[in-house]
Amino acid sequence: MSTIAERTRTATAQIVDELGAELVSTDPELVLKMSSDWSRMSPVLQEKVPAGRYLADAVVRPRTNAEVAAVLAAAYAHDVPVTPRGSGTGNYGQATPFDGGIVLDLRALDTIVVNDDGSITAGAGAKISVIDTVAREAGRDIWIYPSTKGTTIGGFVGGGSAGTGTIQRGTTTDGYVRAVTVAPMDGTGSTFTVRGDDVTPYVHAYGVTGVVVEVEIETDPARDWTAVYASFGSWAAMTEVHRSLLDLPVLPRLASGDEPALVPSLPAPVDLDPTQHSLRVIAESSTVPQILERVRAAGGSVVATLDDYEQCDKVSSMSYNHPVFFLQKAHPDRTWFHMETGGRAHWEAPDDVRAAYDGEVHLHLELMGTAPLAMVVAPYIDEEHVLDGIPRLEATGLGVHSPHQWFVDRNVELARATARTTDPKGLLNPGKLVADAPADTRVNIGVR
Repeated sequence: MSTIAERTRTATAQIVDELGAELVSTDPELVLKMSSDWSRMSPVLQEKVPAGRYLADAVVRPRTNAEVAAVLAAAYAHDVPVTPRGSGTGNYGQATPFDGGIVLDLRALDTIVVNDDGSITAGAGAKISVIDTVAREAGRDIWIYPSTKGTTIGGFVGGGSAGTGTIQRGTTTDGYVRAVTVAPMDGTGSTFTVRGDDVTPYVHAYGVTGVVVEVEIETDPARDWTAVYASFGSWAAMTEVHRSLLDLPVLPRLASGDEPALVPSLPAPVDLDPTQHSLRVIAESSTVPQILERVRAAGGSVVATLDDYEQCDKVSSMSYNHPVFFLQKAHPDRTWFHMETGGRAHWEAPDDVRAAYDGEVHLHLELMGTAPLAMVVAPYIDEEHVLDGIPRLEATGLGVHSPHQWFVDRNVELARATARTTDPKGLLNPGKLVADAPADTRVNIGVR
């Protein structure tokens, strides 16, 4: 029986004949680059899926939806695995081609259209930073965007969950996605479009149910946003203000907080006191006076208020797991890991949360709905040490989601049922839809 590498050569020869040689590359440097993502954010995955351990046999970069469908038809005919990929900013190995075959680079699908009703339809490869610029020029705000704003919209919908805008708008499965156009791996060489609740099997599914080639997302009328920086002498004072932001007449787009140990490595455009707790908010401009009043009432200091919209992007870039990345970058002699957790214990019993791991533990805080989400950050020893802390975190009342895995963990049974039709041979992103995956683990941390 032929190997995957041999079958890939046959399939890519067909693709060259049908679509042109410029779509296909087997350059070793490109293959290595496109076979990896940012899974080095996790020391667990850095050991399990380091760059170069799993490599595709070829990279294919289609330019249109029809070309994506044709590539999948050729791959299907020759039993070649296909792993879809955007900008590669995912942190947990979901775009790693475990079985070789083709990495499908979707970045050339970068069209952006603002529809008459204000929604936006974009190709899977369009960068969210560009989509947001187009939206703002049209007087619109996209509902949610990730802390890595250079992410493609297909990558965010296929692998992301939450981000800037989540406080009000929830996650990628809470109406953000109006419609998706999908290329199935079923040999038909076709695409189809689904809308409303029917998009669910294709959101946060890592491409195992079909390759998303186009997305329609929701927007709101554009608002004026201000970046607010404040500092506090204690966690209690900072969280007092953090939790009060839910009472504002217009909810913030983002509210991030860090303990002093995480502050020096943050690439803020203003001076942050490394001895103080940092609070950063993307606030609707009319609510800024109320926020400043609350900061001062809690004994905090206002560091800066910046009205430039680009400054809000800088606040966003220091949110979610990015402080962990900046900490790792600032201290390359040490290895850090984080655990994603959600619940009121971050506000009410932070010492209990820190006690889940021995030694040095720090908290990075976000606001999600009516409760906080936090990254619990600690020095890495080994995977056993990481996993041993989970029951102790859960004992504090927190929901826990481990980011140190690569498999689909949301709407798992629906993904399996859908893939039986859209990928009957199991060729799409093999290894990501595993038989023993726990279902819907992200729900436990408040990611709806």
